[in-house]
Amino acid sequence: MNFLEELEQLLYTRKHELPEGSYSTSLFKGGEDRILKKIGEEAGEVIIAAKNSDRKEITHEAADLIFHLIMILVHKGIPLMEIEQELIKRHKK
Repeated sequence: MNFLEELEQLLYTRKHELPEGSYSTSLFKGGEDRILKKIGEEAGEVIIAAKNSDRKEITHEAADLIFHLIMILVHKGIPLMEIEQELIKRHKK
């Protein structure tokens, strides 16, 4: 299992257990709108970092964006494997 799969599993656990003090718990409790707002914010921050050609900042903001994308996938019950399969299908065209 790779790290993103481990993260996905951790987020499924957090979604079901909702441990106090967890950032992911606060997002899950905030619901879809809260998670989507974070995705929008992080996407904007990736754009700004890329425009500034700041490799370290791009890396940091891309990690934030990917984390929040996985959050919405977990929230919607869409496994990362499904995304991977879609990318593979597109690559084969």
